[in-house]
Amino acid sequence: MGSITGAPWRRARAGWNTPLCLHMNTDTDGSEKTPDQSDSIEEQMEGENETEANMFVIVGFVGVQQLQTSLFVIFLMIYLISLLGNFLIIAIVYLNTHLHTPMYFFLTNLSFIDMSNTTIILPQMLAHFFKVKPLISLTECLVQVYFFLVVVSTELILLAVMAYDRYVAICNPLRYMTIMSKVVCIRLAVGTWIVGLMDSIPHTLLLSGLSYCSSHTINHFFCDVTALVQLSCSSTGMIDTTNYILGSVMGLLPFLLVIISYVNILMAILKIHSTQGRLKAFSTCSSHLTVVILFYGSLSSVYVRPTSTFSMNDNKLLSLSYTAITPLCNPFIYTLRNKDFKNALRKAKTIM
Repeated sequence: MGSITGAPWRRARAGWNTPLCLHMNTDTDGSEKTPDQSDSIEEQMEGENETEANMFVIVGFVGVQQLQTSLFVIFLMIYLISLLGNFLIIAIVYLNTHLHTPMYFFLTNLSFIDMSNTTIILPQMLAHFFKVKPLISLTECLVQVYFFLVVVSTELILLAVMAYDRYVAICNPLRYMTIMSKVVCIRLAVGTWIVGLMDSIPHTLLLSGLSYCSSHTINHFFCDVTALVQLSCSSTGMIDTTNYILGSVMGLLPFLLVIISYVNILMAILKIHSTQGRLKAFSTCSSHLTVVILFYGSLSSVYVRPTSTFSMNDNKLLSLSYTAITPLCNPFIYTLRNKDFKNALRKAKTIM
């Protein structure tokens, strides 16, 4: 980190502070400065120092300078394909009345979350690829942190809701449309977003109260909470405790609901006598189960690890799994083996 910004910034500070007394008292021709002029220069220097203190350098993938162009193209394609795939799911479901069911309603919500996730992270990362010193202000960083936590928290809860939807569909099929009515589905979807919006507030407020008086270099490709906490020179006990408590609640409770739902689903499937019936029942939830494993696995690999094995460089690579790879894969996971969606896509093509 120091090789990127530490030395230039120290030289900049030295350049400002060392000749400061001279510039405050004399002109280039040796004449003395007036008190008003000296005060003006002091205010200007203080303003520059304050501006520097509120800016951060995003390191990104600095160790692979020779691959900057290739990485830019790769991540641009990932972003565009992810946007197109998730938008296509939303459009097809909206246009085809046969897909106006609870499962596809929640799937469109998941697609919107994935589009939001990649848009919060990837465009800024792409813009930083060719900057010598990619800067971001503290305010911009906190905004990114807040909305990133919103989509992650919302997706965790939504995956639990989708697991419950599959449980009702398989274990109580006769009452499925009654239990998962349109009003209930809308309330569940709105509730997931409200919880996500509320859960992100404490994290962001506590981060905004930290002091960053030493290094301002974020060894990541976006403003990650862990990276910002590591940079702080003030006490982080409160935010560490908050992150642990809220993180445990938001991570474990939805995961337990997913586990309970799938235990009941498995028990119901085992009661089906025919092999074909079992496969058909399992196929209705296999895509969701794959997404759950992919999303929870990627998050756990970053945030549920012993501190002795923690490395920011490894963290950056693993973070790509839930910020770029998962949103890219979800449209393919849900559509490639889904006959209803394939038929709807064929109809859409014939209409076009």
